[in-house]
Amino acid sequence: MSGPAVAMVLAAGLGTRLRPLTDERPKALVEVGGRALIDHILDRLVAAGVTRAVVNVHAFADLVEAHLRQRRDVEIVISDERARLLETGGAVKHARPLLGEAPIWVANSDYVWTQQAAPALDLVAAAWDASRMDACLIVVPKARTLGFNTAGDFFMARGGALTYRGTATTAPLHCFGIQILDPTRAYDEPAEAFSLLKTWLAAQQRGRLFGVSPPGLWMQVGDPAALEAAQARLATTP
Repeated sequence: MSGPAVAMVLAAGLGTRLRPLTDERPKALVEVGGRALIDHILDRLVAAGVTRAVVNVHAFADLVEAHLRQRRDVEIVISDERARLLETGGAVKHARPLLGEAPIWVANSDYVWTQQAAPALDLVAAAWDASRMDACLIVVPKARTLGFNTAGDFFMARGGALTYRGTATTAPLHCFGIQILDPTRAYDEPAEAFSLLKTWLAAQQRGRLFGVSPPGLWMQVGDPAALEAAQARLATTP
């Protein structure tokens, strides 16, 4: 099953935890394995069939735009958030005229992962079912992650239904920040700036929040130590 042809790539973050690397460039342009973080995710999305990528910009917006003009393999459209950061959900809502009403990919730009025989995004696309899902997230057991310093995000039931950790002390799965989403749920939120977590919790209440846990090692590049660890792993693992 093919996935959405349109993606929202979140690249507006300040990247404060990656300082001093982000003192003069945005987090999305920090390099891992010789490529900018945003190119890693765009490469994967293009391989999954994405033909149009909407990228939000805020910090060092001009640098991000200049970098993205070099790509010729995907149509890239900028969603300008120079005036105000809108968080993940607000970014999707703000970009509605560029994204349309059909399901989309939403992807953070500070993650990398090792690819296995079956491409991870193909597994998410195969699991997606718009008739019973509002969102299908990549969630990964803690043992197969690097750079995640939280208590975990989700529990997964048989069949893939997700429950957010809430007040639980820990949860076994980290959310990886890549998903297929029905964007109309974000469009319907009244706030201008909000997290997609709000959208996920509403989907959970409707029994329409699901997850997929593809194989591989999944790395969040959130600080210099995590960057160094990701560099080392990518140097030895495709």
